[in-house]
Amino acid sequence: MSVLIAVGITAAYSFSVLLTILQSADSYYEATALLVTFVLFGHWMEMRSRRGTTDALQALLQLVPPQARIRRDGKEILIPTSQVQVGDIIILKPGDRVPVDGTIDEGDTAIDESLVTGESIPVAKKKGDNVIGGSINQSGSVRFEATKVGEDTALAQIVKLVEAAQNSKAPGQRLADRFAQYLVVLAIGTGLVTFLVWFAVARQPVLFALTFAISAIVIACPDALGLATPTAVAVGTGLGAKYNILIKDAPTLERVSKIQSIVFDKTGTLTEGKPRISEIATVQGWDEDEALRLVGGAEADSNHPLSNAVLEEAKRRQLRLPTRIERFENLSGLGVRASIEEKDVLVGTVKLMKQSGIDTASLQEKINQFVEKGETIMVLAVDGRVIAAIGAADTVKPTAKVAMSRLNQLGIETAMITGDNLATAEAVARIVGIKRVFADVLPQDKATFVKKLQDEGKFVAMVGDGVNDAPALAQADIGIAIGAGTDVAIETAKVVLMKSDPSDVLRAIRLSKATVTKMKQNLFWASFYNILAIPVAAGILYPNFGIILRPEVSALLMSASSIIVATNAVLLKRTEKNLVAV
Repeated sequence: MSVLIAVGITAAYSFSVLLTILQSADSYYEATALLVTFVLFGHWMEMRSRRGTTDALQALLQLVPPQARIRRDGKEILIPTSQVQVGDIIILKPGDRVPVDGTIDEGDTAIDESLVTGESIPVAKKKGDNVIGGSINQSGSVRFEATKVGEDTALAQIVKLVEAAQNSKAPGQRLADRFAQYLVVLAIGTGLVTFLVWFAVARQPVLFALTFAISAIVIACPDALGLATPTAVAVGTGLGAKYNILIKDAPTLERVSKIQSIVFDKTGTLTEGKPRISEIATVQGWDEDEALRLVGGAEADSNHPLSNAVLEEAKRRQLRLPTRIERFENLSGLGVRASIEEKDVLVGTVKLMKQSGIDTASLQEKINQFVEKGETIMVLAVDGRVIAAIGAADTVKPTAKVAMSRLNQLGIETAMITGDNLATAEAVARIVGIKRVFADVLPQDKATFVKKLQDEGKFVAMVGDGVNDAPALAQADIGIAIGAGTDVAIETAKVVLMKSDPSDVLRAIRLSKATVTKMKQNLFWASFYNILAIPVAAGILYPNFGIILRPEVSALLMSASSIIVATNAVLLKRTEKNLVAV
């Protein structure tokens, strides 16, 4: 884009030198100097308007403390954080900032992780829990092992992600770049034609004709066109990052505004993902504790939220879990099978029992009651006979209902997909306001249901948090991962909601729509300006109105158009109130 400015300056300066040699009183030296001044001033203003977002990102990295207290050779020493290595044992005292990512090795504390998760309440941490670099240790003293340092830390990855998004090109920018290339050729051609018309046809002096030619070339510089979408993308992605919405590239930022249908995973996305055992029903002759003990033994090696709920309840009741567990088998999306204390134990869904030929009639009334309450059901069968039904309640996230209502108001279809039975799924759907439900869906089949919506001609987004959501996230037109979910889900998705808040889906759509609007405004302004300005600079108004745009004035107007485009993009921040109020 500097080609046109370079041509204008070179022509003005070279011609001025020639006039000086010829001892002419006329010259363009002042025009050349002002041309350079105005162009540089315009670029400075553009960079200043765009720099705010980058500065905000770099401020995140400054949250990492300059030094870390580590234990080496039995001694505590302070070293620069940049010298911390993976495997180092770091000592964290109350009030300290965490220097790098790691896993707690010893001690208990509470850590403020609001900079990454947006959660204002400090998170309790114990041995085995992860800590994030830049977060603040609130209470206890702990030791933790460094697992990620330097550019591998979560904080550095967030900054890198947003910077990559800001440097990527939206589809609209590719069109603008192509138009700008043609505009350069058009401008130089217009400059030559302008000179020939005024000098050869209108019989005006060389200096007079050259003034119009240089002005036309300078004012046609497509700086504003080139800034139209990058500035909007930079501000949009930066604003998203401020509210813990990470959008991985510019095309995604633009495409989010096109979403017509959104499929939500249930557990961990619409619900807290931390179910608790609420009720246990057993057949005659079996004790609740004994049934729970067998289920706990079968689920001991699973990391599923329901398994954790069983283990937590067993711990609360101070039950001793079985140790003789053999032939363990994980039945994906259905349950588990194992041999425990010489008993054939099967734990899982009602669907699993039916597939295994086990009759649930003895507990069906209780199962129906659990389902009506919206609870997730786990059925225990021992040696081919149903023994117990366990109801687990998972709290719906407080913002889920409002978010679904607002999405429906926008005309966006909302759907829920889950491995739970239809009755339980519909109970949760009624609470949050979702009308379309896909239940009893195995993990590997989730992508099939996303494709089903796409086959209906809809632009579909999938929101999930687990490993089993990754194929569906990849299948969707826009994959949206809940930040508290697994690394696989986050890697697969194009948008990451760090706060694990369903209402952030609505915020992302509002941000995308506002950003696309700014892109269109900027592209229109930049194109309209160039189309209007070139004929004026070429002297079309001179014969009737006597208007002449000197090169320095053209440079000032060209810079002004760029500043207007950049400023209009910065005004995107005024949509911040819409992001806060969901």
